[in-house]
Amino acid sequence: MANYDLTRKIAPNLDRHLTFPLLEFVQERRLYADDETLEAKIELLNKTNMVDYAMDIHKSRYQTEEVPQDMIDRRIKVVARLKALEESAAPLITFLQNPNMLQEFRADKQYNLQMLQERYQIGPDQIEALYQYAKFQFECGNYSGAADFLYQYRALCTNSDRNLSALWGKLAAEILMQNWDIALEELNRLREIIDAKNFQSPLNQLQSRIWLMHWSLFIFFNHDSGRSGIIDLFLYDRYLNAIQTNAHHLLRYLATALIINKKRRPQLKELIKVIQQEQCSYKDPITEFLQCLYVNYDFDGAQQKLRECEEVILNDPFLGKRVEEGNFTTVPLRDEFLENARLFIFETYCRIHQCIDIGMLAEKLNMSYEEAERWIVNLVRNAKLDAKIDSKSGTVVMEPNHVNVYEQIIESTKALSLRTYKFANLVLESAAAQSAA
Repeated sequence: MANYDLTRKIAPNLDRHLTFPLLEFVQERRLYADDETLEAKIELLNKTNMVDYAMDIHKSRYQTEEVPQDMIDRRIKVVARLKALEESAAPLITFLQNPNMLQEFRADKQYNLQMLQERYQIGPDQIEALYQYAKFQFECGNYSGAADFLYQYRALCTNSDRNLSALWGKLAAEILMQNWDIALEELNRLREIIDAKNFQSPLNQLQSRIWLMHWSLFIFFNHDSGRSGIIDLFLYDRYLNAIQTNAHHLLRYLATALIINKKRRPQLKELIKVIQQEQCSYKDPITEFLQCLYVNYDFDGAQQKLRECEEVILNDPFLGKRVEEGNFTTVPLRDEFLENARLFIFETYCRIHQCIDIGMLAEKLNMSYEEAERWIVNLVRNAKLDAKIDSKSGTVVMEPNHVNVYEQIIESTKALSLRTYKFANLVLESAAAQSAA
């Protein structure tokens, strides 16, 4: 299933720290050789200050307790740099950690800056040192400290570009700490800035939206309201345009969200149009499942793709989240996806046929005969479908008030004939009146 792995497409749009959870998942699922995954981790770590972690990965990769001398030297430099930055930012950090002093702050940034300068001799240099210290803490993997310092820095920063950079850092830190409520707030705040900011280049704004959508995947597939949130964001015209421009692979996550979200079913038509337009640029079993079912009405193809969809979900770091329940491990999103996908097949099939063989339907739903019969019974009962099951003949019979496709065509043709007859009479009456005049 490595053919459907999107790590190589997603990683360039993430902060390198956000890539580590993806590599951990890939390693756990053994989509690639362990040596290849460990090498990727080491390459990423070389561009951060998490030297101790890099040493552990090196020992695991090469089965040794020794580490290269350059790692040891780099660790010494990182520790020295961290101490230097801490000393530079110490006056401001001391102030921010004192509740009594913080009471002097007001909503006016300019007042706060002037007050800090006049009363505590804390100026632009110390504020800049706080930013550098927070950034360094993040690079060292101390996400909690980095998030706190970046939040405080933003309360004092008057430079819009630097403020935006600090917000990206704060969002990444909250994601890595799995603080999903706070992360969602920061995501919405960042979106407002991106959409309102006057970028010098439209290309930069496009890239910012693409980054935001990639980062949002961590939040939307972990937050309680994420399944609606991802649809709202990804289907918004500006962001949908960004997907179609340079992030076609995000269609997988939009398609999944719409399939498992019954309340958003009407928006599925819009997505299917986009999938058709972009099929030459991107397709996977999830997008192909929708195309087989709703474009080609290919039930055998949909059945085959549904089997592949299960594997895709299990091997996707955002969709394949595992939950421990006693001695069992489940993948809730996979179960929801399969349930709703089978419902899609059943509903579409019922629109075309009035009498359905349960055995054939079981095959199309990838279920045993008994499972399919129980599933249909529950579906008819819970969804209040106008249908009945004939156990002797092993069929599901849709009630006469369910109009199938063929009946709809016949009724439409009858109505068209009647309208044509009436229109012809009107023309003849009008012509006769003109002749008489």
